[in-house]
Amino acid sequence: MSRRAAVLGHPISHSKSPAMHTAAYATLGVDIDYSAIDVTVEQLPDFMESVRGDESWCGLSVTMPLKSAMVREMDDVRGAGAALGVINTVAFEHVGGSIRRVGYNTDVAGIVDAVRYAGLTSTTRAAVLGGGGTSAAAVAALRELGVRHVDVFVRDAGRAGDAQAAAAAVGISLTIRPLSEAATAVAGTELVISTFPPRAADGLADELAALPATGAGVLLDVAYDPWPSRLAEVWHGHGGAVVPGLEMLMYQAAEQIRLFSGCDVNAAVIDVMCDSVGLPRRVF
Repeated sequence: MSRRAAVLGHPISHSKSPAMHTAAYATLGVDIDYSAIDVTVEQLPDFMESVRGDESWCGLSVTMPLKSAMVREMDDVRGAGAALGVINTVAFEHVGGSIRRVGYNTDVAGIVDAVRYAGLTSTTRAAVLGGGGTSAAAVAALRELGVRHVDVFVRDAGRAGDAQAAAAAVGISLTIRPLSEAATAVAGTELVISTFPPRAADGLADELAALPATGAGVLLDVAYDPWPSRLAEVWHGHGGAVVPGLEMLMYQAAEQIRLFSGCDVNAAVIDVMCDSVGLPRRVF
C-alpha cells in the first residue's frame, strides 16, 4: 500500500520540504507520497480528526504556526518534544490494531548539526530573535552547544512563552529583551539564531546595516525564502558567517525521514536531498 506524509502549516506554498522528502524516498526506494497542506491553528483539530484511523498516513512535518498546537493532538510526545512542549514531527505508529500519533522535535538536532557544520562546536554568547515555537528548539539547541545564558529578542514579551518554557526545561538562564535593542546587542554576539518568518527581520537588518562593520559571529537564519534574506546579506557584509535555513531544514528532515520510512539516511540520500533544493553536498 502506498503511504502518505505531508508538511502542515500556514502559509505553506513556499515549503522546500516536499522536494527534500520526495527525493529521499525515491532514493530509498520506498513508496511514500509527500505533499504540502495549508492548515491553520483553527483548522488543525478537524484535520487531525480527518486522518484518524487512516492507515495510509505514516508522518507529518509541522511548521509555523502549528508547532505548539499540535502537541494537543498527540497520543504521546517523546524526546525533546516532551521537554519543550513544542513539536515539528508526527509519526503514525501502528500498534496491534490501533494507530498512535507520536510527536517529536527534530528541529533541535537540525539546529545543532547546522551550527556545528559551520564550525562552531561550542559557544558562551548567544542570542535568539523571536519567541515562537522554533525559538524553543533554538534555546534547547544552544544548551547542547554549551550556552548557559541566552538573550531572546521579541516584539511582544507576552508572546515569548515557548522560549521561556524551553529555557526552564533544559536549564538555561534567559532574558527577554525588546527587539528595539537587538541591533546593537547582537552585533558582537558569537552566535545568533533568527527564528523570524521571511522578511520579518528586514527592519532589524536595516538597523544593523547602519552600524559600523566591526565583525560578526555566526548567524543561523531559519527563514530560507527568499534567500539570501536581508538579514543574511547584512550579516555577511559585516564579516560574519551565515548558515542558511535550508541547512537546518535538511538536517531536521533527515530525522523525519528515518521516522517516517524506517530506513537509514545515508550519504547518498543526503546528496539527493541537497541537490533537490540547491544546497552544496554535505558529509553526514
